[in-house]
Amino acid sequence: MTYHIGQKLKGRITGIQPYGAFVMLDDHTQGLIHISECRSGVVRDLKNELEIGKEVVVTVLDIEQYTNKISLSLRQDSLLPLPVLPKNINLRKHFWTNNYLNYGFAPIAEHRDQWVAEALSRIGQ
Repeated sequence: MTYHIGQKLKGRITGIQPYGAFVMLDDHTQGLIHISECRSGVVRDLKNELEIGKEVVVTVLDIEQYTNKISLSLRQDSLLPLPVLPKNINLRKHFWTNNYLNYGFAPIAEHRDQWVAEALSRIGQ
């Protein structure tokens, strides 16, 4: 099943850690409710708030594109509703290069001869 930001889902809590609770959304997908998203206010111990096996209704806050980690919220209902985004939009797209410039490997090819000459001169010293 594909998920998208703003979607409300039912899931079952499968694990509780000091930083958050893991929720099984379907047979193959698990998400995390961070401790700050369990309820408004300060939560000192998640074991006092949630229990393993409990069914909860959560809101999808974010889906990390590369790792497919799903961030969930229990408190989102008490806040302003998130807009439901179309399935083909992902707000968290990280590129470590300027991919929109479409340089490809041209800059490497342009500088390769100079770099090889410098490397050979260092080796020869």
